[in-house]
Amino acid sequence: MLKLQVNNLVRSATFFQHAGISIIFVFMPIIAKGVTESVFEIGLLVASFSFAQILSEIYFGRYSDKKGTRLKFIRIGFIGCAIAFGLHYFADDLTMFFLVRIAAGVASGIMIPAMIAYTYESNVDKKRAATVISFHALGWLAGIAAAGFANDLRLIFLISSASFVIGLLFTIKLPNPEQVKELTPGTMRKVILKNKFLFLSLLLRHIGAAAVWTILPILLMEKWGAELYQISIVYVANTLTAFILMNVMASKINLSNVTKFKIGIGCTTFVFVGLSFVTEWWMTMPFMALVGGTWAFLFIGGNFHLMENNPRSTSTGIFSSTVSIATVAGPVIAGSLAFLFDYIAVMYFAIGVIICAFAVSLKIKK
Repeated sequence: MLKLQVNNLVRSATFFQHAGISIIFVFMPIIAKGVTESVFEIGLLVASFSFAQILSEIYFGRYSDKKGTRLKFIRIGFIGCAIAFGLHYFADDLTMFFLVRIAAGVASGIMIPAMIAYTYESNVDKKRAATVISFHALGWLAGIAAAGFANDLRLIFLISSASFVIGLLFTIKLPNPEQVKELTPGTMRKVILKNKFLFLSLLLRHIGAAAVWTILPILLMEKWGAELYQISIVYVANTLTAFILMNVMASKINLSNVTKFKIGIGCTTFVFVGLSFVTEWWMTMPFMALVGGTWAFLFIGGNFHLMENNPRSTSTGIFSSTVSIATVAGPVIAGSLAFLFDYIAVMYFAIGVIICAFAVSLKIKK
């Protein structure tokens, strides 16, 4: 009963954590168009959040293992995010948006590795942790849906801040177990070298994905005639599929974690092949559902494989920061390609780089 209560508290905290992030993240390209017309500057603004998150996740993920505690970092992250995401409401020019996005990236990076490690460690049956982690996808679904219902690009900043405050409240009753302190020098370097093919394939895959996510909201609105609530519907197809599959993995999908990761990487290619032929906003929905499925496979497969074989918060921190590195590079590449050619060129780039990612992933050993 106690274990069920802990998992439910973690589920709730995870849900509000990712709802708070997603409600702004998905719509940031559209928000950015309110302060700049330059696609390149929009790409830089989207990338600034992830650049700050990279450094934060690497540093605090490793620091969490050194201290042998997770809950302190989770709570500090919630408090920092409530403040940083709330400050978005007062941003009215490009410079201010850069500052608040960087602050938000640092704050979110403090708790993401610790939250994943805490979830994994609180379950004796490690497969069951997938059902708890799945609430990050459900949080994204709720955040995106909330933005569609609000239909106000300023109101969503306040909703985001409130989500983090609510998430913090669920952490108050969580137990604070002490973990074995990981103090071995050079641990981070060893983890990276040991899992280099996993991290490299993840990096390449997500560079392609992040490039497309930078221009997709603009394509949906300007080229395919979608309203804000219709963009929400499109992204809900993504997150709902991810949530369902993450739960199914706990009991029904008996594949190795490495195989799950490879499936997630390889099948992403079909998403962007399909999106390159879209002509109406609703036609994106099956492909967004597919990308939700691929994310579920690679996220659970990759993180669980790392936590089984490496210091947990350090390795999940590197996983998250690798995604963040890609989310820096992807928007910059997307802005450059869209400026030099057109939006569809970004899709072709994504297809090519993800095929390379799958080739690299084949080198990962079980």
